[in-house]
Amino acid sequence: MKNINLVILFSGNGSNMENLINSLHSQEYFLKDTQEKAKIQISCAVTNNPNAYGISRCEALGINCEILPHKDFDCREDFDVALIDLLKNYQPDAVILAGFMRILSPIFTSTIRSINIHPSLLPKHKGSNAIKDTYESDDEFGGVSVHWVNEILDGGEIILQDYIPKIAGESLEEFENRIHQLEYALYPNAILKALNLTQVIKNG
Repeated sequence: MKNINLVILFSGNGSNMENLINSLHSQEYFLKDTQEKAKIQISCAVTNNPNAYGISRCEALGINCEILPHKDFDCREDFDVALIDLLKNYQPDAVILAGFMRILSPIFTSTIRSINIHPSLLPKHKGSNAIKDTYESDDEFGGVSVHWVNEILDGGEIILQDYIPKIAGESLEEFENRIHQLEYALYPNAILKALNLTQVIKNG
């Protein structure tokens, strides 16, 4: 059986990370091309924020969590070099960004194969205020995009997208909650697609 090793990067609450761990960790699949069995292992999570609530989520889920504070570094590139060195200890097949609030430099993006989730229908509404920007726009739909990470902010190749209709009179909080629910549904499936995996074999 092939083992597929993932590392998750996060910065805050960690709800997307927890969803991925619950959905994917230690689950078995088939590789589409060869029908070989494969098991996903999330070997580690890494945060740049020593106060992130997601650290507690990792402890509760039994996932090793590394803390690498970005404030310990003079510039973005120095942090990325240290992050790469840390990740090499785990030799991930892919790195999954789940609420990781750092713009990664080309030093990282050219070295590490990584996937990100963004709460808009890219290429619309890039950046950190995507949900609010979508809510305040004339768009009829909001959505979520999962994409490969490259040197362009929210600009990598799209892996999977899905959308929800906007509802007249809905509050920003209500809209944001529906976007998060869509994220939880979409992200595990997008990662399986990116890794060329299919058909969960239920354990037990």
